[in-house]
Amino acid sequence: MNLILSIAWTHVTHRARQTLVAIAGVMMGVGFSIMMAAMMEGSQDDFIKTLVDALPHISVTDELREPTRQPAEIVYQAAEFHGLTPEARRPGIKNPMAIIASLQSWVPGALTPSVQSKAVLRFAGRNLTLSIVGIDPRTEVGVSNLATHMRQGTLVSLYRASNAILLGDRLATKIGARVNSNVTLTSAQGAVMTARVVGMFHSGFRVTDETTGYVLLKTAQILEMQTGIVNEIRVRARDPMNARLISERIGEQTGYKSISWQEAQEDLLSTITLRNVLMYTIVGAILLVASFGTYNIISTITHEKIRDIAILKSLGFRNQAIRSIFIIEAGLVGLAGALLGWLLGYLLTWGVASLEFKTPFSDYNHLPVLYTMKHYLLATAVALASSLIAGYFPAHAAARLHPVDIIRGAT
Repeated sequence: MNLILSIAWTHVTHRARQTLVAIAGVMMGVGFSIMMAAMMEGSQDDFIKTLVDALPHISVTDELREPTRQPAEIVYQAAEFHGLTPEARRPGIKNPMAIIASLQSWVPGALTPSVQSKAVLRFAGRNLTLSIVGIDPRTEVGVSNLATHMRQGTLVSLYRASNAILLGDRLATKIGARVNSNVTLTSAQGAVMTARVVGMFHSGFRVTDETTGYVLLKTAQILEMQTGIVNEIRVRARDPMNARLISERIGEQTGYKSISWQEAQEDLLSTITLRNVLMYTIVGAILLVASFGTYNIISTITHEKIRDIAILKSLGFRNQAIRSIFIIEAGLVGLAGALLGWLLGYLLTWGVASLEFKTPFSDYNHLPVLYTMKHYLLATAVALASSLIAGYFPAHAAARLHPVDIIRGAT
């Protein structure tokens, strides 16, 4: 085996220029594939993180998972009724604090009660429809990034004024409101309230920043004209990827509809899956092109060493040994190119991440990239596999040559 390795090493180092070209081809393929994977997966993770962390991972609403069975349907098996409802149904989740306390015993994450409401905002002669979210500032910090999105004021500012409200910065700009401005809110139930703007937030989502306002739970309950109502429980899991499983268990335990962020963003996740397929296709194509350089070099070495092959076979080297020599040469080229590609890939990724760019919607930002050993190992595995496959065909052809035919052709 040592002799085979020595012969392979001699072949590779004898034509240093060709070998360096082959190594450079593999290095470029591995380096650029690592950079592409880091860019695409980094931007994907940053987008998902921004999308997921902007909102709670799970929303439990007061909508029942299954419609309530009618009394006659329970007594009479043959009876079937649809659409019967009582004259007055009290909205909201029943015993919300008891449910939250029960869920906190096993849910890995944070929970908070919330009140979702709609109102018409009046200010300076303008009327706009507004989504009102009633929150508890003490527990809201654990389920959303609202505290970090504040541009003016804080969540605690909701306690500093009667009927205080936090507005999205785009909404405030649209109506011309400022901090300490008084706005009028009219709910769908007919409740009218004068609220004071105590802060502004910017979530980065245009719809949210233009149509959402946050108030205290009690303020939202007054607008709904329902004392103590809670129509949503919001959950933030420690691991967002487990949100779907947690959501299903919450729905089974409470009987209310529970929706995870994966279910709410199914179309987006499908698009991301297709994007991943595209990414790995591009990376594979880059490495495939690099493998052609290895194939060309090994084929050239095989052609130039045809007399050496005849001598080796005359000395008793079997076909397997001849084949191993050229496959090892391809492996050496692939391994050297992959290791140098690690350095090139890291430098390219670092260079791309250090670039600053400005968009119409934000200040200077850096391109998000993901540093992970998975990209390096995957690129190395593909590079080595493609190099070995590229080296197999010339090696197989060399092993099939008969020494007599080679000597006759040489003379």
